[in-house]
Amino acid sequence: MGRQVLVAPQRLPGWLAGFAERHGQPEVTLSTEAIALDAPDGARAVVHLPWGPLAGIDPLAELIADSQRPRRVGAVIVRRRAHAVGIFEGSALVSGHHASHYVQGRTKAGGWSQQRYARRRANQAGHAFAEASADVAEFLLPEAGRLDAVVAGGDASAVNEVLGHEEFAGLRQLRMGPVWAVPDPNRTVLVDFGERYRQLRIALNDLA
Repeated sequence: MGRQVLVAPQRLPGWLAGFAERHGQPEVTLSTEAIALDAPDGARAVVHLPWGPLAGIDPLAELIADSQRPRRVGAVIVRRRAHAVGIFEGSALVSGHHASHYVQGRTKAGGWSQQRYARRRANQAGHAFAEASADVAEFLLPEAGRLDAVVAGGDASAVNEVLGHEEFAGLRQLRMGPVWAVPDPNRTVLVDFGERYRQLRIALNDLA
């Protein structure tokens, strides 16, 4: 596939209609992970299913309804220098917390100096991830039984480090979707994440 676009749930009906208008009524193929639209002119769009398989009776109508259904979702955003956790109802932030951390930048020095900086940087990152894990335990763990899903943003390895604790096994089972690329989280990044994680990823070929 040539490129990927992100489409908000409220824009999806118009996007699907526009695809059909530009390329002709597509053939629709449903799998457990995506819906493929193959148009008569060779254009192809693959819509990834963000919330799991659909029934398949009317895939496009089900996709639209499923993408717009309000869900209670826990969010975990982790980067080395900052983290945020939150609970969303649909796109609205209900509760959350964010914090920044000091993690030393990389150094070009060599030898023992470089190793010392690397150890210090690793220790600082470890403290930062420990603080993020503490916030996950405080804000998300008590809500695990009421969450429809857990979504993540930031750095994938950092997210996995934070959620890797045994006590978070239930939260890991609720993980859905990709690790969304976002900058170091602050209040604005956390609030805006409610719109970002609901976007649908659509892969397009060169004719689409």
